[in-house]
Amino acid sequence: MAIDDRFEDLEPRKAKPAPKDLTVMGVAEIEAYIATLEAEIARARAAIAAKQAQKSAAEAFFKKG
Repeated sequence: MAIDDRFEDLEPRKAKPAPKDLTVMGVAEIEAYIATLEAEIARARAAIAAKQAQKSAAEAFFKKG
């Protein structure tokens, strides 16, 4: 077993996707792509807000005691 084999499981499981090539897309396609990204950002922000609300509720619950 080589030394590098021991550390193979430390590598990221999924590589970051490469940025889309915008030069081959038309204006309408780029606008649709932006809309998709904005929707994903909104979804991520909503998830953050929900987690923060849960954390605040838990902190308030345990602070009362």
